Amino acid sequence: MADPFATLAASPIGSDIFAVCALLVISTAVLLILRHFLPIRTTPAYLLVPIFFALALPASIIVLVPVDLASSAGTDSGTRGIRLLEPVLHVSWRISYWLTFFLTWFILPLLGEYVDSGYLSPKDRFLYSLRKNARYQLIVLGSGAAGLVYFFIQSGASATSFKALVMALAYCWGLILAIYLMGHGLVAVPRKIIRNANTGERLKRLQAKAPKIHDSLDESIEEMVELETQVAQLRQGKNLVSRDLQEWVEELADMSGLPETRLPSRAPMPRTSSAAIPIVITEQYLADLTRRFKRERHRRARFLEEWDFIIREAARLQAILDSSASKRLIFTSSSAPSTIVSRLTLLTPYTRYLLYTQLLPLLRYGLGSFLALASTCIIWCELIKSTAPKLSIISLTIVHHPTSSRGQIGFGGQVIAAAWLLYMCTAALTSISDAKVWGNRALVRRNTYGESACWYAMQTAKLTIPLAYNFVTFLPKMLYQSTTFYHFLGRLLDSTKLVEGFDLVFPFFILFSVFASLFNLYGKIKRCLGLGLLDPSSADDGDDDDDNDPYGSGTWREGRDLIE
Repeated sequence: MADPFATLAASPIGSDIFAVCALLVISTAVLLILRHFLPIRTTPAYLLVPIFFALALPASIIVLVPVDLASSAGTDSGTRGIRLLEPVLHVSWRISYWLTFFLTWFILPLLGEYVDSGYLSPKDRFLYSLRKNARYQLIVLGSGAAGLVYFFIQSGASATSFKALVMALAYCWGLILAIYLMGHGLVAVPRKIIRNANTGERLKRLQAKAPKIHDSLDESIEEMVELETQVAQLRQGKNLVSRDLQEWVEELADMSGLPETRLPSRAPMPRTSSAAIPIVITEQYLADLTRRFKRERHRRARFLEEWDFIIREAARLQAILDSSASKRLIFTSSSAPSTIVSRLTLLTPYTRYLLYTQLLPLLRYGLGSFLALASTCIIWCELIKSTAPKLSIISLTIVHHPTSSRGQIGFGGQVIAAAWLLYMCTAALTSISDAKVWGNRALVRRNTYGESACWYAMQTAKLTIPLAYNFVTFLPKMLYQSTTFYHFLGRLLDSTKLVEGFDLVFPFFILFSVFASLFNLYGKIKRCLGLGLLDPSSADDGDDDDDNDPYGSGTWREGRDLIE
């Protein structure tokens, strides 16, 4: 096998320009995502910069993997597609991996708890963050120490062995989570697209979702009223608060002076505060009150946003259904969707009717069927990659020139490889919002809580590299073992013997996730045990187990009354 660090011919100027343009496009896209979910002007830089890198680095890996494949598959006579020099690829992988590693395991967890802390001074907030992360970090270090002792006994103590074990443990944990989430997403994403093609059923699912969102909004408003009552009592009883803490109470009072807007028609009645004010007001009490206040404020903003979306979307879907009689579709201000298509002034009411009732449903059916086929191919490749790798469909779609002297992968193969990897990552990441085991974390337009933003960025960074290496193993062994990615990560993983049995276990693991999502196992567990691993209403999948009424016993009718 050729020297992995042998220098290839100088990379063409077109590849260098492409790499620079790709970085600019990725950075711009990440900034737009941050602008959509975070208030950029008020978000501190110490939070914005790590989240930016936690999203930009995984996105760059989706481009870096195809470039690495084409660059390593070339020969001295040249390569096809976009390629970079071996030293450039090696440095890129080192920067992407280690920055992602420290962001995932150290920086973002500390930042999340730092933001969630209710203390005022940076020192107290940092100490709180260290205490909250200490137990988790001790468990991780304890597990790593036990594995390190075993690995040193087997392979001998060295810096390389230590680095290999650390990378292998991080990879294994990330891959286990990524494969399970991806298995659910491979079913949920195309199914959701196909179901949304039917406007009437989509409206009923939205109406069935409305009562729960409405009740959650009522609860969040009641909690805010209770917290505001406590703050008002503290402000009135200033004699109970020491002089050093009075400014803290005033800041809480300023935070509670937010106007109540966009409330539902059935606003909850304020309840009497059940939390007694302690006789002695301490910093710990005020920090806990501030933390609860910030969480509830963002929780209320989350359900306000979801309720507004339900109102707008229900009005839009109802307008589409009502247009079937007149063949003319005109959106009012309350039902107009905020999309580029809806803003086209060239559309007449009749052409808009054809677009929303004929063309878009056909496109959704086509896209959903195409993604379902892609999901089947990914599952097939996971099942046979260790037993029959030559039957890998992904490999056949990427390697277009298996016997060429100028490289096995061209530009078309690189584009297809990036598309495969992007879909795998999308399927895994979209499943995070469906799972209801992460607390009250959520992404809210222009108002995402800082701790939630850190957590979602951390999951994105944690899942991408394991999925990228898992994707590379779908290709022929001689091909992916010649990549810089393999020599940087895969070679060390193979040396630990920790991932040897994964190829035999993961087919059953992904099949469990796929069948659990396909046959609504989560809903059955919820009904049997009263526990909700996945909430069908939040996943927009509906609950189809009632033979008499597929939308539940009256829930969609109740939601229709609430919306109207």
